[in-house]
Order: sequence, then structure tokens, then C-alpha cells
Amino acid sequence: MANTRKYLIAGNWKMNKTAADAEELIKSIVLELGDKNGVGVVVCPPFTSLESSAKVLSEVSNVQLGAQNMHAKPSGAYTGEISAAMLRQLYVSHVILGHSERREYFKETDEEINEKVLAALESNLKPILCVGEKLDEREAGNTLKVVETQLLGGLVNIPTEKAEQVVIAYEPVWAIGTGKTATPEMAQEVHGVIRVLLRDRFGKATGDKIRILYGGSMKPENADGLLAKPDIDGGLIGGASLDAKSFVKLVESAAKAGA
Repeated sequence: MANTRKYLIAGNWKMNKTAADAEELIKSIVLELGDKNGVGVVVCPPFTSLESSAKVLSEVSNVQLGAQNMHAKPSGAYTGEISAAMLRQLYVSHVILGHSERREYFKETDEEINEKVLAALESNLKPILCVGEKLDEREAGNTLKVVETQLLGGLVNIPTEKAEQVVIAYEPVWAIGTGKTATPEMAQEVHGVIRVLLRDRFGKATGDKIRILYGGSMKPENADGLLAKPDIDGGLIGGASLDAKSFVKLVESAAKAGA
């Protein structure tokens, strides 16, 4: 690998797995994974499964725990919401923010997502900031414009010294759960543009350290091609993260790419 970025494979379980199911899946992942630790590995179960997951993971050092969302405020009258401090209490290290499903179904704006990113960094959580275009935006030739707006909107007021803690996930919305995947070349084109934007925003040294994950239906069959690209530093995995064998195969692909 021509850079010093450590590959990261993060599993977004979405609204799947009860606390007992989560425990079982994490045990299977840990077993399959063995003592490999050259790749960062994060699992992001639903809120209700974080505590049982944390208990299993307290005994292993090569898998970290992530959450799928959080509220920007530290506490207060926000019924149904979860704060950064609550996540930290459960040994959560990463949090997915601005996922396309949050933007689409819950109408989250770049401004709200930015508040969450800042709050996460304030609490020493690593935000996984998601950006990506829908099919009609791609077909209209607006991919790069949409990605730039979401990326820079999510990074407002982030100090350069904290920027390295942020992980970016590019998820072409048209390739999530549809079985369609961007070719490695299509993915790299957008990742390359994101890299340039990060360098412009934070300077070359910092911009080159920020990891950019691909989040559009990465699976064992296409992972090698995607991870071979210079600016694809891992994956934010949906469906394939719910199966221990598939998920660990992706970690193995990342280890191979980084060798």
C-alpha cells in the first residue's frame, strides 16, 4: 500500500439482530477472525444490542464497537434519542452519521449531521460520515456536486487536529441493497475527488490520513477489485456484515490489499 492508512471494515447491521442474536454473531465473527489485527474492524449493532455486544468484545482487542446514530445534544428532553456520552459508557468507539437512510427517511440535513459530527469528536467518538448520490442525481451528472456539498457540509468547523479521527464513507445510494455496484473505477473516481476535497479542506498531510470507505454493496465477490484502488481504504458493509463468514472474508480482502 502506497500510504500509511490502516484499512477499516465496518459492519452496519441496520435494524437487525436482537441482543441475543448480536452476541451470537459477534462470537462467530471473533472466532472466524482469529488473531488477525492488521485491519481495523468495527461492528455497529442496533442500540438495544450495544450492551450485550460490548460484553463479548471486552475480551477481544481486534474488533471495536460502533453505533448507527446519535443525537447532537449531550442530554435533555429528546424522547427516543441517544447521546454521545451514553454510547461512550458502553465502550463504543465509532458512530455512523449521515447514512443515506437517515437522510432519506428521517430528513436529516447536512447541518444536523455536522452538529452530530462535532458532538461525536467532542466525546472522543470517531464519526463515520456518509456521503453519496441517488440514482437520479447520478444520471443527471450531479454525483460530484452532491458528494462535495454533503462532505463539506458535514465537516464545517472541524479543526484540522481532529480531522484525522473522522472516517468518510462514500455510499452511492443506487448501489445499496439493490445488487448494483459501482465498478472499482467508478468508486475510485469519487474517492479520488473526496481525497482532493479533504486535502483542500485540511491540508495535504491531514487529507492523506483520513480513511475513505466504500459503502455500496461491497461483498466477498467484488471486494478485491474495490480495495485494490488507491483511495478506497475499506468498506462500510450492510448485508454481508450479518454473516460472520462473509464479513471476515472482507477483512481478509482488506488484509491482502494492505500487505
